[in-house]
Amino acid sequence: MKRIMITRLVLAVAALLLTACSSEEAQAQTTSSDMKINITIEGKTLPVTLVDNEATRTLMAALQQSAITYEADDYGGFEKVGALGRSLPTSNQQITTAAGDVILYSGNQIVLFYGSNSWSYTRLGRIEYQSTDELKTFLKAGQGRISVTLSVPESTGIDPISAAKQDDKSYTLTGTALKQEPARRVFVKNGKKYIK
Repeated sequence: MKRIMITRLVLAVAALLLTACSSEEAQAQTTSSDMKINITIEGKTLPVTLVDNEATRTLMAALQQSAITYEADDYGGFEKVGALGRSLPTSNQQITTAAGDVILYSGNQIVLFYGSNSWSYTRLGRIEYQSTDELKTFLKAGQGRISVTLSVPESTGIDPISAAKQDDKSYTLTGTALKQEPARRVFVKNGKKYIK
């Protein structure tokens, strides 16, 4: 009898741990991203912190090539919505939005919220702003159609790292080329670390 009770207790604890890990992973997906883009409307720009999902990675890849400009209109007294001109992957969930949320709707429309709504959306990120009044002014809330430009922040001036051609040479961890692959040593070959 004790064995059955201990087994049930262990299974219950394991289930709780799995649930906690799943919740932490879901929370991390929505809050821990370092990806940022800019939204520009009539010459004023605000940053957006993106969540990390397939839609935002696809959007970032497109924005690395060029900025995207689209037209957005007020809808329902709580959002500006417009067709992006391309489709992004969706991972829709029932969401209650808040002012500042940037949402993907129907896979091809970007919704910029200055109010709240509940619907099945794919979350993209949040606009960084100081006050709701600032956000409403920025989005021209209730004032009709606006032109929205999405872009990546300006470069830091650091050139991107590109993969070097692979060669069959072996190197020490300090980057010195070895004449032959060592019998016992830590070394690097074709970008991978080997321990012998």
